[in-house]
Amino acid sequence: MVRVRDSSDRRAKKPRSRPLKGEDTEVNHVVDTHAVSENQARELVRRHGNDWRKIDEAAKSYKG
Repeated sequence: MVRVRDSSDRRAKKPRSRPLKGEDTEVNHVVDTHAVSENQARELVRRHGNDWRKIDEAAKSYKG
């Protein structure tokens, strides 16, 4: 006998504790906290991942 799965068999997805690299949530956070453009923030997140110390240092250099 073959068991047929229905929707109740599927596990509910857990919310992620951290956004994925380059997601809008991270980019928006960098834009809000460092007053840089969205493109600059996206580049910082792409370049440094979730290393917020490096992102902070690089964002300060963008400000001048």
